[in-house]
Amino acid sequence: MMGLFGKKKDPKEEVRELQRKMRQEMRSLDRQVYSIQREEQKVTKEIKDAAKKGDKDVCIILAKSLIQSRKAQSKIHVSKAQINSVIMCMQEQLATMRMAGSIQKSTEVMKSMQQLVKVPEIMKTMRDMSAEMMKLGIIEEMIEDTLESVEPAGLEEKAQ
Repeated sequence: MMGLFGKKKDPKEEVRELQRKMRQEMRSLDRQVYSIQREEQKVTKEIKDAAKKGDKDVCIILAKSLIQSRKAQSKIHVSKAQINSVIMCMQEQLATMRMAGSIQKSTEVMKSMQQLVKVPEIMKTMRDMSAEMMKLGIIEEMIEDTLESVEPAGLEEKAQ
């Protein structure tokens, strides 16, 4: 993507910038929730005062405004969750882009390696490696046989 003056912007930087803006928005939503909560405290106090005076109509009106403020708070919390979800999706896409880039690079390396190494040489190396593995396997079996012969005969029965 082109930035100012024709420079290409790094996708990682763009994602960070967008995430920063979204987090600012989330903090703004938090401030709104706190202000609503402060207003709720005031309204709750007014409801108690009106109830002491016996003003039922005033209590009902204030209770309705209290319910509306709680609905507004829940909507704000939903908005925050959605913003957080978008931030997580952006991080996932960035990770996917990185993974795709590294896979592409590794396939390029593998192609280069295939061009450098000839198939008959690989076959010879594989045969040598399998022969070494066979020797190691045989040696391993010989070590196990030796260790088994060192154990006293009744040791296994006593252990059980």
